[in-house]
Amino acid sequence: MRPVPQHRQRGIAVVTALLLTTLAITIVASLFWQQQVQVRSIENQRLQLQKQWILRGALDWASLILREDAKYSNIDSLDEPWATPLAETRLDQYVENGRADDSIADAALSGSISDAQARYNLTNLSQNGITDPAEVAIFAQLLENVQVDTALAQATADAMAAAYRPPGSSAATIPQTGAANDGSQPTPQPMNLVHVEDLLAVPGFSPEAFDRLKNFVIFLPSAAPVNANTAPVEVLAARVGSHALAASLVAGRKAASFRDVADLAQRFPGAAPAVSASDVSVSTHFFLVDGKVRISRAGLDVQALIERNGANTKVVWIREY
Repeated sequence: MRPVPQHRQRGIAVVTALLLTTLAITIVASLFWQQQVQVRSIENQRLQLQKQWILRGALDWASLILREDAKYSNIDSLDEPWATPLAETRLDQYVENGRADDSIADAALSGSISDAQARYNLTNLSQNGITDPAEVAIFAQLLENVQVDTALAQATADAMAAAYRPPGSSAATIPQTGAANDGSQPTPQPMNLVHVEDLLAVPGFSPEAFDRLKNFVIFLPSAAPVNANTAPVEVLAARVGSHALAASLVAGRKAASFRDVADLAQRFPGAAPAVSASDVSVSTHFFLVDGKVRISRAGLDVQALIERNGANTKVVWIREY
């Protein structure tokens, strides 16, 4: 057997060295890439936690504002401190001696508090599975005011009544449409409506109708009157039954907020037959808090419903976007 020439051996060694070098570079590059992905994932998790803690702090701040307001005022109106929105504010302005890491130095917070009882409370439509025809008529008037099909009022009430399940029950009692049920399987329970977006599950509700209505309605944990000091014309008109009277109430409260329902009836005698303490109030127990935090390249929006009873507050729900 003839021996391999020396120059061919050197060529094979060079090629092998190049292949091994390429393989090593590929492995190192892959490791660096994986490390970069892990670092970025950890950074994103840190930013997410920072945003959540900042917004939690903002909710505590909002609750403090509402508690302080309750100490000095028995009414709630749009000229009070809680109704003033917070413009986008850089958070590094509030860090002691300017000591902040790079992410906090580029963080900003904005938000607002609004009266949830300035909206029509859809919970009024059906209590314990029983529909209230008077409230259905009021909701239908609101739908007409915002140019939405009034038939959706009865459809919404029916959906809420159908979804009601008595406390302690384990199986649905609503009959299933379509195939017959022989009793061996529980019938499906319709979805309970708890957020405004759930209206899209009501038959006949289109995205266009929802967009027109969403800022005028809300689901509160219990029946609640409309605040005449904060409600828009569309909601007041549905409640008092007159668009002209509602416009007069909105114009009148700009001069002076209503002190109570009797003050409202005295200043606007035409409203007396249409309002009562169970339908209209001048104070609020439920508030919506909207907050937005921006940290570097990331942002987070949150909305919370806060219930206030005297000097006590509690968060009913929180939603992140």
